[in-house]
Amino acid sequence: MTQDELKRAVAEAAVSHIKGMLNNDTIVGVGTGSTTNLFIDALARIKHIFDGAVASSVATAERLKAHNIPVYELTSVDKITVYVDGADESNANLQLIKGGGGALTREKIIAAVAEQFVCIVDDSKLVDILGQFPLPVEVIPMARSHVARELVKLGGAPEYRHDFVTDNGNIILDVYNLDIQQPIALESRINDIVGVVCNGLFAARPADVLLVGSDTGVQQINNPRNP
Repeated sequence: MTQDELKRAVAEAAVSHIKGMLNNDTIVGVGTGSTTNLFIDALARIKHIFDGAVASSVATAERLKAHNIPVYELTSVDKITVYVDGADESNANLQLIKGGGGALTREKIIAAVAEQFVCIVDDSKLVDILGQFPLPVEVIPMARSHVARELVKLGGAPEYRHDFVTDNGNIILDVYNLDIQQPIALESRINDIVGVVCNGLFAARPADVLLVGSDTGVQQINNPRNP
């Protein structure tokens, strides 16, 4: 199967997985990225059985609206039953690197609110140790140089993501060469740097369920903390 076919298969599996959780009052959190776009397209077929969605980015909101799925602001909803999103990497503990698309801060906020976080990936995203994919860090623009120097002290090699502005009006530093042996500790340490808005480690709040597309089908992996 091609990577696009794997993404489509796992997107369809995500709709099947969450369908039993949905009712007329349900709000679905929806992430950002190519795999999530395919999930949105599949979700549109069952839009009549849930209330609407909260989007992690402007692009996601536009795609949902194009399918006539109501989009709500997070501040206007009581709860999010399930959040579905992709990832750039996942380890065996379902701790993730996200933010290749630049929506990491809003994604992390929705993941924190959601009762269940379902992550959808193809098997190329599975790693033993996080950090092969550069870690995105959202930064207040005036703090760019300061944050970069602090990231170098942590052993990283930050690169400014040119010609990119987040939906929050900030910039992204992509940090290479991090060997992320202790994801929760590093997530906290980076967030403590003055000028950092958020970083793409989803370790303190990992996924609850990982759906992995491969040539042999879609495998469901439950978080070992929530068997």
